[in-house]
Amino acid sequence: MTNPPGRAEMLSSSAGSVVFDADVLVLGGGPAGTWAAISAAEHGARVVLADKGFCGTSGATAAAGTGVWYVDPDPTRREAAMASREKLGGYLQDRRWMARVLNSTYVQSNQLADWGYPYPTDDDGRPQRNSLQGPEYMRLMRKRTKQAGVTILDHSPALELLVDGNGVAAGAAGLRRQKGDRWVVNAKAVVIATGGCAFLSRTLGSNVLTGDGYLLAAEAGAEFTSMEFSNAYAISPAFGSVTKTLFYSWASFTDEQGSVIPGASSKGGRSVIARALRQGPVYAQLDQADAETQRHMRASQPNFFLPFDRTGVDPFTQRFPITLRLEGTVRGTGGLRIIDDTCATTVPGLYAAGDAATRELICGGFTGGGSHNAAWAMSSGHWAGQGAAEFARQLGTTIGRQAFRRGTVGLHSGNGWPLQGGALARSVQDEVFPYELNYFREAGRLGQSLGRLDALWSDASAAAAPDDQELLRAREAAAMLATARWMYRSALVRQESRGMHRRDDYPQQDDRYLHFVTTGGLDDVWTSARALASAQYSEAAE
Repeated sequence: MTNPPGRAEMLSSSAGSVVFDADVLVLGGGPAGTWAAISAAEHGARVVLADKGFCGTSGATAAAGTGVWYVDPDPTRREAAMASREKLGGYLQDRRWMARVLNSTYVQSNQLADWGYPYPTDDDGRPQRNSLQGPEYMRLMRKRTKQAGVTILDHSPALELLVDGNGVAAGAAGLRRQKGDRWVVNAKAVVIATGGCAFLSRTLGSNVLTGDGYLLAAEAGAEFTSMEFSNAYAISPAFGSVTKTLFYSWASFTDEQGSVIPGASSKGGRSVIARALRQGPVYAQLDQADAETQRHMRASQPNFFLPFDRTGVDPFTQRFPITLRLEGTVRGTGGLRIIDDTCATTVPGLYAAGDAATRELICGGFTGGGSHNAAWAMSSGHWAGQGAAEFARQLGTTIGRQAFRRGTVGLHSGNGWPLQGGALARSVQDEVFPYELNYFREAGRLGQSLGRLDALWSDASAAAAPDDQELLRAREAAAMLATARWMYRSALVRQESRGMHRRDDYPQQDDRYLHFVTTGGLDDVWTSARALASAQYSEAAE
């Protein structure tokens, strides 16, 4: 798209800002961000990584264990791994990209072993590399990132991107929360690895994921794709935030009177649970797990049981109330559109990795927690870091380059009332949390919700910037609002049910919609259809 929205304000060394120079700036310190930073540094770039939290402990992966889409390089096994996902994802995947990710994940998982990650072994002594424990994994990734010579800015959320006169990503500016000042990184290329958007739904590890990188990229003119595949809800105890759903495969689901809810299940029956929750409380009990399975459960996912242990509930022998928590694009497949094998976006010099980038190429319209997500974070992070380093190398000197700030909502001096981030976030949640709006979609309800969301955007755009104490919350709320509008605009034009996208008014899959939906824009959100064509991607070397 041409002429991205935002301020055409020239960057200056404002008082109170610390300034860094780099070839590559990585935003986000989770798996994708750390892989990107290491990859860029290994390809000769000077790298700065800025994390909203503390790199290595914040984000969805650091808080729990995760599966990994790791498959031995046996043609039969690889074929089965790819084929098993195609129907579930609505046949939107690309086999070439799936193969690329399987190859890359295999290599990088083995690299983790060489770095010292303590993979378990089976009874025959063979290493099991299809899962990772988040705390150990991310502790190692932070260590390797520092060893690669990367400068890490912890507790330093980005507020806006910088672009030059040609629209090329030129760095970013943000807050240093613990220092009480601001930072600016002048860079030749930027990698967005800030995760997806879970709308502050209180899911473990995801409450820092508010779509911040989406907003920054959109203000620079970037495009998005598959944002309709963003209505992922995960089962959680009503009194806890852990959304690991695998163990609910051994659960029975009952209503308040104790009657079994027909069709309710973790896989294939979550919509039944959603409908039942609209009528009243729903309870679960992991009563189908035998003693040996229970032992393995506690050993593999100890944090799953923390909420139960703290409240004195035995989930194997007692019923407990559950809910469905929205995980949005964290477990969805939408995100920034990538245009080539280096994970470049539609903005020159801007790259995307992990949950911030679309997973449509390997997951189509459906994914869950871990597994493909973890593999994509490894692979896309590696490719984006390499691509950004090469872009920086080719760009060469930046002497005389003028950078401009691109931030919009929440950053204007304005004459209106300061933007109230907390109130705006709650208003967005009112539109995306309800099952009847987001889980079970329908044209009338989507249209009405979009009307309210558009009005919120208009009001937020006219508001003045809050003080630094409230600025991050305001920008988070603006990012959530922008994400919701891209989601619902895309959902409205996909007049069918495919993958995780469900339309009550179009309950069947329709071959006329065997394409991607691209979206973008801030004041005026647009959508367009994009054909499935792997030929649009170059055959860049691995």
